[in-house]
Amino acid sequence: MEFDSDTSDEEEDAVEREPGPIGSLFRSIAKLAATFVAIAYTRLELLTTELQQEMYRVAEIMVWTLIAVLAAGIGLFMAALVVVFIFWDTHRVLASVIVTSMFFVIAVLALVVLRMKLRNKPPLLEGTLHELATDAVHLKAAARARR
Repeated sequence: MEFDSDTSDEEEDAVEREPGPIGSLFRSIAKLAATFVAIAYTRLELLTTELQQEMYRVAEIMVWTLIAVLAAGIGLFMAALVVVFIFWDTHRVLASVIVTSMFFVIAVLALVVLRMKLRNKPPLLEGTLHELATDAVHLKAAARARR
């Protein structure tokens, strides 16, 4: 859906009927308001697009993370059982302690990686914030140029 920044014909006719500087002032205010609404609409569209993309990205990451965790968990559990069964007759307690320790080491490494990922994530709505900052710079420059 596109936003049409033009005013309707009836509104333009009503404004154009005003003679002199008052009519010009009303036309300028109407055009200024239409421009601001168009800018706000464009930025809102960008915001909603970025939010949708972020939601899809997070959902996809969560699904693949769940699949990876389940597969790795089952694989590690089976490997642990194999190690314990191999050493069942000789060192079953030592084998169990070593396997358990390995699980804890893997868990700590996973937490360290997770912490790094959370610290290094890109800011949310980076594109929208950049565009709003650009708009502010342009509006300030235009305001200074008119003085």
